[in-house]
Amino acid sequence: MDYEKELGRLKEDLEKAKSLKYRAEARLEQLKKQENDIIKELEELGVKPDKLETEINNLTLEIERLFKEANELLPKDLLKR
Repeated sequence: MDYEKELGRLKEDLEKAKSLKYRAEARLEQLKKQENDIIKELEELGVKPDKLETEINNLTLEIERLFKEANELLPKDLLKR
């Protein structure tokens, strides 16, 4: 076994691992900032982050209701071809 080559490979692998770690830490920091920005925006809209799914469901139901109402208000004779 060539110990110098093996040591060189280990050093190389260690440098690669350090580089990956630094990139992962930077990405994590970026994602945390993005999460905080989203939470702040939600709060400005009056939506609590833990109620987001409920709010999405409510908005979806409201959109569906409005589409149904709009379709009912359209004159049916205009729709015939």
